[in-house]
Amino acid sequence: MNTKPEQTDVEPGTEPEAVETEQAEEGQDVEAVIEELENKAAENWDRYLRAAAEVENVRKRAARDVENAHKFALENFSKELLSVRDSLEMGIAAAESADADSLLEGKEATLKLLTTVLERFGVIEVDPEGEAFDPELHEAMTVQPSAEAEPGSVLTVIQKGYVLNGRLLRPARVIVAAEPPSE
Repeated sequence: MNTKPEQTDVEPGTEPEAVETEQAEEGQDVEAVIEELENKAAENWDRYLRAAAEVENVRKRAARDVENAHKFALENFSKELLSVRDSLEMGIAAAESADADSLLEGKEATLKLLTTVLERFGVIEVDPEGEAFDPELHEAMTVQPSAEAEPGSVLTVIQKGYVLNGRLLRPARVIVAAEPPSE
C-alpha cells in the first residue's frame, strides 16, 4: 500500500483547498462546454431536418405547379374560343330566317372574332402571296410557269400558314411561280 500522499501540480504557497476548487471549476467548465456543444449539435441537426423538409416541399410544390401548368395551359385559350363557338351557334340559328348578305356578315364577324382571339394568344397568320418563297415558312405544293409573277415568288396560297410566338405551327401551302417557257 502506498502511504505517500497523492501529488498534484500545486504551486508553492497555494492551499490544497484552492487547488481542489480550481479543479472542480475546470470540470464544471468542461461539462458546460460539452453541454453547450451538444445543444449546438442538436440545434444544427434540427436546422438540417427543417432545411431537408423545406427542399422536399419545394420539390413537391414545383412538381404540382408543372402538373397544373400542363393541365390548365389551354384554359384561357379555351375560354376565349367559347365566344367564337357562341357566335357560330347564333349564326346557325339565324340562318333559317336570314338572307345571304346577313349570313355573309355573320360569318365575316365570326372570322374576325376568331382571328382576334388567335392573335391575342400569339397565333399570327402567314399569307405570303406575292412574296419570295421561303422554305422555312412555306411548303411548295407545285411550281407553275407565270409571265406576271417573278420566278421563285409565291403565285397562289392554297392554305394559309400560322406562327405561334415566332414558332411555325403550320407552313403556308403555296404554288411557286416559275419562268414561263420560252417561245
